[in-house]
Amino acid sequence: MRGYLKRLLTTGAAYQFGDILAKAIALVTLPLYTRHVSPAGYGAANSLLTAVILASIFLRVGVGEAFIRFYFDDSDHARRERIARTATATVAWTTTIASLLALAFSGALSRLILGFTDPLLIDCAIVGLWAFTNLEMAYAQLRVDERTRAYICASASNVAMTVAFTVTLVVFAHQGARGLLLGNFGASALVVLGLWWLLRRRVSLRPWAGAHALRDLRAMLRFGLPTVPADASVYALQVVDRVYLYRGYSHAAAGGYAVAVQLATVVFVFVRGFQYAWPPLAYSIDSDAQAARLYSIVTTYFVLATGVVVAAVALLGRWIVRLLAAPHFFAAHAALPWLALAWTLYGLYQVMIVITGRARATGRNLPAAAAGLAVNVGLLLLLVPRGGAGLGLAGAGIALCGAYVAMLAVMRLLTRRLFAVAFQWRRLAQLSAILAGVAVSGELLLPTSGVGGFALRALWLALVPVLLLTRFLQPHERAQVRTLVADGRRRVREFRARRGELEAYAEDPLRDI
Repeated sequence: MRGYLKRLLTTGAAYQFGDILAKAIALVTLPLYTRHVSPAGYGAANSLLTAVILASIFLRVGVGEAFIRFYFDDSDHARRERIARTATATVAWTTTIASLLALAFSGALSRLILGFTDPLLIDCAIVGLWAFTNLEMAYAQLRVDERTRAYICASASNVAMTVAFTVTLVVFAHQGARGLLLGNFGASALVVLGLWWLLRRRVSLRPWAGAHALRDLRAMLRFGLPTVPADASVYALQVVDRVYLYRGYSHAAAGGYAVAVQLATVVFVFVRGFQYAWPPLAYSIDSDAQAARLYSIVTTYFVLATGVVVAAVALLGRWIVRLLAAPHFFAAHAALPWLALAWTLYGLYQVMIVITGRARATGRNLPAAAAGLAVNVGLLLLLVPRGGAGLGLAGAGIALCGAYVAMLAVMRLLTRRLFAVAFQWRRLAQLSAILAGVAVSGELLLPTSGVGGFALRALWLALVPVLLLTRFLQPHERAQVRTLVADGRRRVREFRARRGELEAYAEDPLRDI
């Protein structure tokens, strides 16, 4: 079991690298961009970005998800290469045809999505539609073989080019929202071409070459197509709130919400690494009993890791916004803790998705996703407008959390007999109560501004590890923690005495986990 956890941590860390680098640079450049792009322009770019990702779900036709699942059916190398070529070609053709059609109607699309005519802005998003979708498929090929070094190089190259292009277009060329989109997606398109060359033996533009390929495609579509409406409904949660704020509340509020979403990526990068690393590992385990045990343990540790970060964001969110965004975006702090919590709930949903994928019952994803979307829309209308609860941006964040809770509840009902997982409910409840108690009490009792307020809230977070000692850790886990701490101290002593194993430890820093 420890070996599986180590694989999850190692690959997850590699897949997080690009996101961590991108988000760190994005946070540094956020003050620069928010001074050169208006809140309305920022909101428009963010709305189009989410629309691109939503459209890409339909254009993948579930083939990407099916490819990862079918890859682990056996170890036949020829079959694996064949389904890789079939999946890549299918996505390449669907995206190319859709992009050409969208270019022909870019003016109408801009009026439909944005409420005003700007075909060039839509053209920038169309570049992103092609690039993002094909990049996801190329990344999936790297993930199934755990080619972490290639993944890191590709994602780092993407980040470096994105920053260079975006700064040039936004700051020097004054392209505003167009620069934000084209800088991001232009870099992704170049990375796609580079990965196609690297993976050229697994890339083809002939998806139906031969009877075996046709049979593979039909099987992948049978598995993947039922996931499309469910995945689209899940991602629609991230579109509905932004479109509602932009079209039905205020453009400035949509811009503030977009900034809150970007700042909440301190949790998102962890969830994204988990989302990429988890399915290949979960599907590669042959024993159902061993898989069920791993799913339970991973769920508990995931809540622990992300929950601590969410508590920190809830207590320190005001200072984060003041530091990293222009003053007129300060209202974003109201939504920030709720969006951080929503990302954690989304990560838990990925555990449930793998359960249906393992059982090849992907049709059960749709009822949960539909329930979440319905709850999200209802809560948005109830919590956000001044005629309702009047919570504004905070209401949008709460609505998103409510939607994910509804999805998790429905998925649990639909999967508990499909694949039995004995989740550690007592530990999960204890952990949730501790973290919520620290965050809520700190928010109610401590100052909301000034250096003193920041210091007090940072100190308040020290309650988390203290309270976790209340029998949360099991005896064997406490023993492992003590062993790791003792080993760490020994390594420090040896290093100070110049007898350390620095080079060996750098080669495998997770070997003791």
